[in-house]
Amino acid sequence: MEALLDRIESGADPVDFDGLRAGTDDAGYALEIPERDVGHRGLDESAFREIARGDEAAPYVTNWHYWEVAVGRRGRHRRAFLRHAEAADERSVPRRYAELRSGVRTEWGQVVVTATLGEHGARRYELRHVDDVGADPDDLDDYEDPLDAREIATEDDRGRYRPLKTAPTLVPGWRFPDLDGRDAVGALDVFYPASVANWNLEREGELDVTHWRETAERQTGIYDVVEDLPPEAVEWMAEACCVDSQCLKRREWEYDESRELGVDGGAGPFPCREPCSLVVAAARKWTRLEAEETRTYEFDLTPSEREQIEEIVDAVADGRVDEIREADVGEGANRYRARYLRAKRFDGDRSGD
Repeated sequence: MEALLDRIESGADPVDFDGLRAGTDDAGYALEIPERDVGHRGLDESAFREIARGDEAAPYVTNWHYWEVAVGRRGRHRRAFLRHAEAADERSVPRRYAELRSGVRTEWGQVVVTATLGEHGARRYELRHVDDVGADPDDLDDYEDPLDAREIATEDDRGRYRPLKTAPTLVPGWRFPDLDGRDAVGALDVFYPASVANWNLEREGELDVTHWRETAERQTGIYDVVEDLPPEAVEWMAEACCVDSQCLKRREWEYDESRELGVDGGAGPFPCREPCSLVVAAARKWTRLEAEETRTYEFDLTPSEREQIEEIVDAVADGRVDEIREADVGEGANRYRARYLRAKRFDGDRSGD
């Protein structure tokens, strides 16, 4: 209340925010909210306080305080995301408050952000893995420091290092139960670096996209060879790396400004504005492989063996090898089936491996 009165008496323009209108004129204080066709005018300070604290106006006043004082106007990307997390630009204050009391969920990659209503209209935010939405909190590990997200995001569920933070391999089993807006967005930026800023820049029409050719041309040292990667190979590279099964970003870069890639860019919630370092590193290897001359090799294979080789390639490419049990000998990528094919068709004594 004191912040609102100070704002009104500061001589600035009247308050006009999310349906709340408040100010002064020659007759005294004035306050309007959408629920009343006629606002309150000519109020003294005592009457203004009483009405502003009433059941109808109080949500508008606390909502104004949260966004304009607690969150403020600095950090526009953070503010935009937090507003998005409760659909602030689409829903009225009373509707938002009703929904916030039970929690409003927003998926961000593999993270679910749940916004709730705290004291005096403040918002609180819980973060957890999308697979843990219905999990008992007692079954999850709680964290308080947003920087703890680094520990969570470092390895996958098999203990392997995750070089690509936007890969869909974030481990479940954790939660940040009670964060303010700054720390909630800070944790998201650790899980998915620059995702909030790039999402908002795209939303505002200001996302700066760097296409493949420009990225390749600025590489130096051992990576300058990627400039020689032919356009069709860039297509294959995008199909291999930049799809939903491999990365949660939505690819916005193309081959160059005048040539789009034929591969779908994915459906992630936040954009990929340029080829990442992992793609550039892989492109270095593919550039060298594409420089090789083709040769003709002859293998004697039965039709079933040819199909099996295709199944092995598909299983490795789709990351399904670990899902195929030893007893599933009907699967072409079954370990024993693959070892049998190797023993039968490929040279070399490997009986001891």
